[in-house]
Amino acid sequence: MHLLHLGTSLLALPFSLAAVVPPSSRHHTSRWTWTRLSDGLISYIWPVPPPPESPPTSPPKDIGLYASQYKDQVVLRFNVSTPAEAESLAIASDDLYLDVWGFSDNWVDIRLDTAVVPSLLGLLPTSLQRAHTQLIPSSSLVAAVAASRPQTASLHDILSGARPSEPTSPFPPPSRRITSLHDAQTPLRDPEAEGKDLFFADYRPLSVITPWMALLASMFPTHVSLITIGTSYEGRPIQGLRIGVRPPPSPPSDPLDPPEPQEPRKTLLITGGLHAREWVSVSSVTYIAYRAALLYSKSPLWTRLLTHYDLIFLPVLNPDGYVHSWTTDRLWRKNRQPTSMRFCAGLDLDRSFGFMWERNDAGASNPCSESFPGEAAWDGVEARALADWARNATLSGETRFVALLDLHSYSQQVLYPYSYSCAAWPPSLEDLEELALGLAKAMRGAPHGRPYNVLSACEGNVAVAKRGAGAVRLPRIERGGGAALDWFYHELKTPFAFQVKLRDVGSYGFLLPRGNIIPQGREVLSAVEYMGRWLMGELGFEAEEAEGEGKTERDVGKGVGVVKDVVEETALAVVNAPEEYEGWFRRRRWR
Repeated sequence: MHLLHLGTSLLALPFSLAAVVPPSSRHHTSRWTWTRLSDGLISYIWPVPPPPESPPTSPPKDIGLYASQYKDQVVLRFNVSTPAEAESLAIASDDLYLDVWGFSDNWVDIRLDTAVVPSLLGLLPTSLQRAHTQLIPSSSLVAAVAASRPQTASLHDILSGARPSEPTSPFPPPSRRITSLHDAQTPLRDPEAEGKDLFFADYRPLSVITPWMALLASMFPTHVSLITIGTSYEGRPIQGLRIGVRPPPSPPSDPLDPPEPQEPRKTLLITGGLHAREWVSVSSVTYIAYRAALLYSKSPLWTRLLTHYDLIFLPVLNPDGYVHSWTTDRLWRKNRQPTSMRFCAGLDLDRSFGFMWERNDAGASNPCSESFPGEAAWDGVEARALADWARNATLSGETRFVALLDLHSYSQQVLYPYSYSCAAWPPSLEDLEELALGLAKAMRGAPHGRPYNVLSACEGNVAVAKRGAGAVRLPRIERGGGAALDWFYHELKTPFAFQVKLRDVGSYGFLLPRGNIIPQGREVLSAVEYMGRWLMGELGFEAEEAEGEGKTERDVGKGVGVVKDVVEETALAVVNAPEEYEGWFRRRRWR
């Protein structure tokens, strides 16, 4: 009901606020208008308490609600160094249906009940029994789950639908209501001075994210639009934002001639929330969308980028699972569609895409597994919706996907194709590696940036005991077939497709404190800016060539399509004559 009142309030906005103003004149003032409306919307839907005068010394008041759910669970970190250890750990985690949180070159994090720890250790070699530590104890896990939720009204009140007795409107009273953009020049506060807007002060539920996106689109109609790409299993719309400025079609030289068909719009796709519990991926996608909307016409880089490209932001690809992670189980990973086992719902959406889909072991065939891919490829409703939308947009000639950033957590890695196998080499390996290294460097260079490792996605699913010429790959910890990354790269021919695993490296895992929301968002923003410059030919060899030939930035941007064509021709050559390229890729991979 409160959403109905909110919608009425939005419709009651003065016409002057809804009028489209040229970006150059409206950008500065719209920012403060946006901040006031956004903060009011959040306060109305999700009550925010006043900031405490001193840091809290007591546990969050909702902690008791989580104690019964997580009090007997721990997260263990195993230090893996041999193939035998990795294989035994992979088999044991599948046999016991354990929740593998994360993994890297030499460690694997697993969440399990304390009662199951002896059973797990009994399946492992002696060396591994001694090579584990308690990363997150039971008491810390309960506290971290409670602390990851916004500081707001009690969870019991939220779940029961209770509202404040006299809800405050998100908009100023009539005497103080903004009646023109001129009135908005005096801001209530400076979000950059405080380091954040209210929206990014905490993680946000879907009930806040959805109207927030609608508000962003209504405030910046010149370059932001709300889109829906499909529907979840439980009937929720999968929504996002398209940000970009499409130039009007050129008129034909002869008025009697039909208009020339427009070229497909080059598009960067940035996604999050494919796994429900990875809240920082959701906040990061919304942060970049917010900055892109504000920076158009203010930042030369963003103005160029949004003139030549569309950026599509899909922050919550798994809305059912995301809602479930807020209302029922904070650590829920899968979607919410039923399986053959009534008490084991959900599919791993990142194992449900059609390219190299696999279900060839006991863990993958059991619906209780955290990585259950379904009974067949495309079983995941939300995965199929994303693929259908992307395929239709491509086949219609409307869109040409040139890049994918699929955000996940955690382990601080930039991963490139392929995920399904380390025996397969992508045709554009050199370009993928070079751009991935640039993205990692850009994120490290952001304010308070963290280091990110660059790996093939298949290596993100295995441990590597030794790198270089004598590299030893250990058995896979988690299956990699049916990944969104591989499908976009191989089937949709998206030349620059990456999965980015965000903060941290295990101290908090999926329960990253809210203080990381903006620093993490800035890291990914730096990566998107770097990718934009790469695509527009403003970096590296292309930029040097363009400068020598006297090309403009616009000319360089047009050349990206030529580079893509070369990549696709190379891919075809590899398919037709793989033996000529195998040695080269092997040298590249293990150089």
